[in-house]
Amino acid sequence: MSCLALSLQPVTGSDILLQTREWFPPARALAALSAFRNTRLAFAATKHLHKKDSNNNINNVLDTEDGLSADSISSLGDDPLAASSGQLIVGVESKYRVVYRLVNGIYVLGITTADHDNSINVFECIHIVNQAVSVIVTACRGVDVTPDKLHRKYAEIYMAFDIVLRGVSSIRLAAMLASLHGDSIAKMVHSALDSEAKIRGADNWGSVEYHSTDHQASVDAFNNVRFELPPETIAAGDEVAAVIAPVTKTEEQDVPVEQNEESTETVKDPFAASETLNKPQELVTGFKKTKDPSATDLTLALAGLDIPTLPTAEATQSTRIGVEGFEGDYGGIEFSQEQTSLGETFEGFSDAWGGGLDASEFVGSEKGPKKEGLSGLELLQTGDGTGPTVKSKDGVAGTPLENLLVQETKMKGPEMHIVETISAEFRESLLARTGLMGVVYLKTLPPKKEGDKETETETEFSFKVEGTNAVKRFVMLSSKVSSLNNGMFHVRTPAASEPMPLLKYSLLPKLTPLPLRVRLTKRHSGTLLSVMIQYVSNPDLPAPLTNVTFVLKLPVDPTLIKVSPKAVLNRPERELKWHIPEIPLKGPPGRLRVRMPVDSAEDEELEVVGSVQFSAQGILSLSGVCLKPASEGKTDFYEVGNKYESGVYLCN
Repeated sequence: MSCLALSLQPVTGSDILLQTREWFPPARALAALSAFRNTRLAFAATKHLHKKDSNNNINNVLDTEDGLSADSISSLGDDPLAASSGQLIVGVESKYRVVYRLVNGIYVLGITTADHDNSINVFECIHIVNQAVSVIVTACRGVDVTPDKLHRKYAEIYMAFDIVLRGVSSIRLAAMLASLHGDSIAKMVHSALDSEAKIRGADNWGSVEYHSTDHQASVDAFNNVRFELPPETIAAGDEVAAVIAPVTKTEEQDVPVEQNEESTETVKDPFAASETLNKPQELVTGFKKTKDPSATDLTLALAGLDIPTLPTAEATQSTRIGVEGFEGDYGGIEFSQEQTSLGETFEGFSDAWGGGLDASEFVGSEKGPKKEGLSGLELLQTGDGTGPTVKSKDGVAGTPLENLLVQETKMKGPEMHIVETISAEFRESLLARTGLMGVVYLKTLPPKKEGDKETETETEFSFKVEGTNAVKRFVMLSSKVSSLNNGMFHVRTPAASEPMPLLKYSLLPKLTPLPLRVRLTKRHSGTLLSVMIQYVSNPDLPAPLTNVTFVLKLPVDPTLIKVSPKAVLNRPERELKWHIPEIPLKGPPGRLRVRMPVDSAEDEELEVVGSVQFSAQGILSLSGVCLKPASEGKTDFYEVGNKYESGVYLCN
């Protein structure tokens, strides 16, 4: 601590008060006070030289001081320590720094150790002495501080010095000084515990919890109340309703039934199904006969079709190149030694669009029953364009088909999820830098609509964040979130239709988990450039990575290229893309290889950069951060699937 003891020493007379910390012996504090008194009297030697009665005492004091003479002391004035404030180092073996302030003949002293390595904050000790001056000025009701007034408020000053010596804020000091002249000392000491929170307008957690419990009990009590209205009240309400909106009886009109049927036929529902769905299938009668004999001649119908000629079998085979450095098979449909089919050859190209080119992969192997008709031509019609609907047993149009197939899931309450972005850069097999940024999102219930206006509803609850051992920094949206300490937060926000970010955090680089380790190596020999990318998954991931894309930025536009496995080449961007369906957690390292000729010397450095794109979603987050309700057994929100994805994931 910066200040070890506080004391009140009058200019003349014995010390009035001494307050020390628990570990600082009072004997050492008294030794420092005695040394300060002797030094003060020694510095005031010229004042006492005119008094004959005290000449002997002054000479004895001057003998103890090393290197001081009467002439040198007299040049300092009558009383150098009579200034308003200052500090002095006293003691021989154990040296102490005494910070003092003079208030109307009373020295307020703060004692601390005399350090030589600047380990003690002297300014904090000066601040504590200034607070002690405020205490005695308040106790004496002004700057006219005398020993008699101090003795009247000795107990209050003693307890106030004990609190000030331990460290006190300006807000609590003001509250304590306001109650210094109160009824009891206990009120002065304990009334300032929650003063800072009250002045800043904050409530302690105990009162908030009590109010929430009381509110919940009131809601439960109102929900369980059952009552019945008396018949007189119901009858009176019916009379008032009849006066406000009188019921007019419509006279029965003698209208024939045939006219009603005609009116219903004229007014049709624009969203009703077409009547052709209810008609029986007519294949022959549905077509108009023609007497033109050329309409039945198939040769005339097929005369305008161009049939392309297929290439010969030799054209589909590859060409063997024996030039040094370019050995291999080039051209044709096949890119490797295996005799693959046309669909397997272009499998890499079809994966770039998220699926194969053959629509049969989306259906099962079993064939469904064929419908009667000519390829469904009987379903073509020129009606009002309304879609088919499902009809009930009574023949009335019901729910549309798309509403039966797609069912929207309704929200039970506020939903929260975490989205994390992991970035890393590998230089060969070494990790150069990494970083993870996480965002906590909140999706509230959509605002309720009453007519054309939206009613303002607020969402308010508390939650806590766990698993934050690796978190470096937290940032919260202060307009909607407030911190309750110990990892707990309170949310209060109006309803919104889109998810809103509440918290953002980043992890320490040394504690950031890597879902994928990547290594890129290249070899430039002659005019041939070979590149290989090795990758391996983190075995501690909750689930294997799927749909991972590796992108390799080529230095030049290749004329010839050989890859393994198959990849997609984007010539305008000079990029190669591999699509990996799944990377096992504990499998062997995967390899992506490419070889291509370049028109450059071996000394020229060719820049080859690879990047990885992936994303995964699950219950657990990548960093281990999770969201929990503030109190067990109470569901204020629902945690949906968390997500982590790659940001800038490079290897060079």
